[in-house]
Amino acid sequence: MPPHRQSRSGEIGPAGGLRRGFEWLKKPSLFWLRVPLGLLLTISGFAGFLPIVGFWMIPLGFSLLAVDFPPAKRLMERLNRLGGRLRGKWRR
Repeated sequence: MPPHRQSRSGEIGPAGGLRRGFEWLKKPSLFWLRVPLGLLLTISGFAGFLPIVGFWMIPLGFSLLAVDFPPAKRLMERLNRLGGRLRGKWRR
């Protein structure tokens, strides 16, 4: 198993690499890649019962689309608030 490196954001392990990749995709010049990838992830996520693809792809696709489309951004913010409230209730 390869050793985990510490990322610039201070995270160790695969999460640091994923964060760097997502930050790279948020560059304004990559609109042409971000929108089709976001749509593909979101649509494929609805087939989450199949192997390989999964329901995890839906929020990832929405988060990519939220960079360019205000309605998707509002939806992601609303879902994040709902998730925070639910997480707080479950931890009690």
